[in-house]
Amino acid sequence: MPLAYFDGALAVVTGAGGGLGRATALALAGRGATVIAADIDLAAAERTIAQAKALGPGGAAHRVDVADRAAIEAFAARVREEHRVPDIVVNNAGIVVAGPFLDTAAEDWDRILGVNLWGVIHGSRLFGKQMVDRVNALPNKPDKPNFGGHIVNIASAAAYAPWRGMPAYCTTKAAVLMLSECLRADLAGSRIGVTAVCPGFAGTDIAAHGTYVGGDAASRERLRGQAQRMLRLRDYPPERVAEQIVNAIIKNRPVIPVNFEGRLLRTLSRVSPASLRLLARIPLAQS
Repeated sequence: MPLAYFDGALAVVTGAGGGLGRATALALAGRGATVIAADIDLAAAERTIAQAKALGPGGAAHRVDVADRAAIEAFAARVREEHRVPDIVVNNAGIVVAGPFLDTAAEDWDRILGVNLWGVIHGSRLFGKQMVDRVNALPNKPDKPNFGGHIVNIASAAAYAPWRGMPAYCTTKAAVLMLSECLRADLAGSRIGVTAVCPGFAGTDIAAHGTYVGGDAASRERLRGQAQRMLRLRDYPPERVAEQIVNAIIKNRPVIPVNFEGRLLRTLSRVSPASLRLLARIPLAQS
């Protein structure tokens, strides 16, 4: 069953130090959830919790590199021991690697796969197991079946829209979308919902903190600047994405394309994939 309210819920959000992660954490806190904010930047996660305390029950901040298997395993165990099994998990932490495929080094692939894909796998596996164990440990009443929880995985419109300028990013987000679809089927019997959220362009700092490959240093910085300007001009605040995440949890939605371009690209991927293949040939930017 979908979670219809958040009072008393425990929510874990990764990448919660800013952008979409912070907006989601605050949206849940404002509706009564206690939030565990995880981020590789502990000070940023602590700022999120300080804001959450002004809106609701508050929570706790933790420094976690989601690409580090041992670190996230220790984090999941600590959440269970110091708090309890979470009701909501938002696997949001993500990075960008942009540039031509042949210029993307193995080390760049290792890092983006570690954060964007393995981070989601680790979070879903570890907290999903806790949720399943909780359901199995409680007596089930036919008139009031146990609620298992809800997992939200942040993918992207890039999950279904190829682009020559971002092969690494598109690949990881496509994998997150498919993983989420498989998890939804696998965990449904334990009454655990799974949602993949696929935003188009949103106003976060992901482009500013991204890795850009190919060309010289000056051209890479131009790419960074162009990407940042594009997000500013689009002016789609992360708070609007967070509202759709909250709604998706309540309604137990499987896939949520967010904003105009997210929905348009989703539609094109279904009705005219050839159009997307043509769009994919557009260069990332002109030097």
